[in-house]
Amino acid sequence: MVGNRLWEPGEWTDDTSMAIAIAEVAATGANLRDQAAQDAIVTRWRGWMSAAKDVGIQTSSVLRAAGREDISAARAHAESAALHRRTGRTAGNGSLMRTAPVALAYLDDEEALVEAARAISELTHFDRDAGDACVLWTAAIRHAVLTAELDVRVGLRFLDAERRDLWSERLDAAESSRPADFANNGWVVAALQAAWSAIVTSVPGPDAFRADHVRLGLDAAVRAGDDTDTVAAIAGGLLGAAYGSSAVPLEWRVLLHGWPGLNAHDLVGLGSAIARGGKADSFDFSYY
Repeated sequence: MVGNRLWEPGEWTDDTSMAIAIAEVAATGANLRDQAAQDAIVTRWRGWMSAAKDVGIQTSSVLRAAGREDISAARAHAESAALHRRTGRTAGNGSLMRTAPVALAYLDDEEALVEAARAISELTHFDRDAGDACVLWTAAIRHAVLTAELDVRVGLRFLDAERRDLWSERLDAAESSRPADFANNGWVVAALQAAWSAIVTSVPGPDAFRADHVRLGLDAAVRAGDDTDTVAAIAGGLLGAAYGSSAVPLEWRVLLHGWPGLNAHDLVGLGSAIARGGKADSFDFSYY
């Protein structure tokens, strides 16, 4: 929020910018599982990337390989899969950091949410851990919007049995550790663990306002170190789902802005449009 040589005070980073591209398409009412919607998302990502101040290495590699003028979701998905076959290392945190808008698009259909979360993750991050993480976090965000409860385990039933046990152990570790204990938070698993640890270890005392949890949780996420904006973006998506935008401190909201020329008020508008279902029949995909 104070800015540095690269970022203006209150300017969001690539985490939010990539999420906005998803949110813009979801706000039209488009089904994010459809090819045309995913084409629009990757085209928007590619356009953003051409002038972005910072782009994740894995995301940049996939989107550049997928082309520019002729980019499509199919090409991005193929390049994502090819990168995974070549390296076996495509479990960065880049798809988890941008996944929050997917949850708002499927508040009434959890199974569709799971399909969309995994599909959009695989556009750039083909590893199973990345897809699992997006499923768990979007399911938790949906649950938080509907109930105001913070429970990252609600999506475990959508994972295969052996994966369910693995992720249960990972969440247990997050709840018994500090955010800084997950130093390798460029890895999607550690990023999720650090974000969940920041949330569960910063619950306000009984005499504090519940909304203080947003400020305390984000502060804990940032103080974990390393990929701070991403861990905070992940944690903030879930905290915001439970407490609402008004729980974000006013002094942060008035500064908040970024690509493509939006501010906090605009983000609220996007979120509201997604939740209302948008108007898919009036959306011109050629814009992207």
